[in-house]
Amino acid sequence: MTDKLESFVMHCGEMGSRWGFNRTVGQMYGLLIISEEPLSAIQISEALNISRGNVSMGIKELQSWRLVQVHHKPKDRKEYYSPAGSIWDMAIRVFEERRKREVDPTLSLLRDNLLDEPANSQELYAQERMREIHDLLETITEWASELQGLSPDKLNTLMKLGAGVSKVIDMKDRLLKND
Repeated sequence: MTDKLESFVMHCGEMGSRWGFNRTVGQMYGLLIISEEPLSAIQISEALNISRGNVSMGIKELQSWRLVQVHHKPKDRKEYYSPAGSIWDMAIRVFEERRKREVDPTLSLLRDNLLDEPANSQELYAQERMREIHDLLETITEWASELQGLSPDKLNTLMKLGAGVSKVIDMKDRLLKND
């Protein structure tokens, strides 16, 4: 592995820890992303200088996130691994898994707390703040779900619009004020 490739793989380890899995699993995924051909557990182990057992556990973690797919080669009993889908698919899966692990439990807790009548002014104030958090998370979740239904080309176009979207909204607001 060249220095540039190793740098990318090491960075993926750091990013993986921010996504919710350990550094080694992130490195494994980074290696799979940049490999032209699917890799066996032995190849992953040797490339990253980690134990075969560590690779096995990492593959299971990546499979639980639906980020890798298994391949078989004729007359070869080994399993080979590659990223499951495109980079867009990866981003969507990471978002979905993080939503399931982080946002959904928070929304559930907030809903439960908002169902109860506040016992005093302190709880009333807290519920108002919790309602704001709930509404924001619901809006973000709904928006993200709609985005997931778009093709990668449309998503890319939307992201390239960037600040242009806020200009359109500002123009709409000005037009509505003038009516």
